[in-house]
Amino acid sequence: MIASALFVAAARARGFGLWTGVPCSYLTSFLNEVISNRDLTYVAASNEGEAVAVAVGSHIGGTPAIAMFQNSGLGNAVSPLTSLSHTHRIPVLLIVSRRGDPEGAADEPQHELMGEITTRMLDVIGIAWERFPEDANEVDACLERATAHMEKTGLAYALVMRKGAVTPGPAPELPRARTLPVIASTLDGTPAHTLKREYLAALQAAATDRDILVSTTGYTSRELYALGDHPNQLYVVGAMGCVSSVGLGLALARPDVRVTVIDGDGSALMRLGALAAIGYQRPLNLLHIVLDNGMHESTGGQFTVTSSVDLAAVAAACGYPASTRVYDPETLKDIFSAPRRELGFVCAAVAPGVPDTLPRPTITPPQVTQRLRDHLARLERSP
Repeated sequence: MIASALFVAAARARGFGLWTGVPCSYLTSFLNEVISNRDLTYVAASNEGEAVAVAVGSHIGGTPAIAMFQNSGLGNAVSPLTSLSHTHRIPVLLIVSRRGDPEGAADEPQHELMGEITTRMLDVIGIAWERFPEDANEVDACLERATAHMEKTGLAYALVMRKGAVTPGPAPELPRARTLPVIASTLDGTPAHTLKREYLAALQAAATDRDILVSTTGYTSRELYALGDHPNQLYVVGAMGCVSSVGLGLALARPDVRVTVIDGDGSALMRLGALAAIGYQRPLNLLHIVLDNGMHESTGGQFTVTSSVDLAAVAAACGYPASTRVYDPETLKDIFSAPRRELGFVCAAVAPGVPDTLPRPTITPPQVTQRLRDHLARLERSP
């Protein structure tokens, strides 16, 4: 058994500055230690996959991150671990508590199967792992192995925590409630006439070197690439629904640049809980745009349910201080170009339709990621 503060300090000394995750009773003192540490950033994720995506975004921005969650939520994290972290070669350090441990005490019945297969599941998805250290003398060596593996491979590494691995700690102070913005419904029945590429072209035309465009998987990234491939663009080609969490992690790691997430309606709906975490963190440099065409266009045009969902009102209810709906590229361009003084959300009404010969990026996901990291490194950090 080790003190949580010991591991947290050792991880901080190796550059891990952002922690994110979903609570587990095995992780209680760990979470409380991180939340109470003023030198660290903690993002309370709504689900485990969101935590992985936030950590990925933070790492792109230059701040290595740790995602913590219970093994019962490992399934929620499989998509971003296999199609985001692995595909883009962006490592994340995982701390996975093992409920239903076959070698441990009896646990609740819902943990039985996952307890048996946790480490096998990590093996199957290609994530190296070891047991979380339970002796203070093991911490440095454990972190050395983890960081060496991540630096060498660009892949995630997991520490599987058994019950009682860390000593109990004090509870953190509860955060104060935040005032939510008030917004009337923005759904007025106005039909969409603007194509997605018109909105994307307007954003590209207005973007500067300090504007980082993070686009969602599917046609959105392909259309952005077709309009012009630039080093300030990140095409999130997998992990549908995670693009806004990647943008959050990046915005927190690099508050000196302007991060714009270009999301889709199907993607936003898939992990709607991400809006709650973003609305709570409220990074001033983040603009979240949802291009809403009411369908999953890249998979055959099946409809989404946004005809009955006011996404701008949802964002406001989740804590976004500025939230609106637009119907033309010029209005979106004006919002995008304005000085960033608060977190913003824009739902842009989009008409269906893509070019017949839409190319796929020839640059690989790891190359896109490294190019963006190089671009960020060239930009002088400013307050």
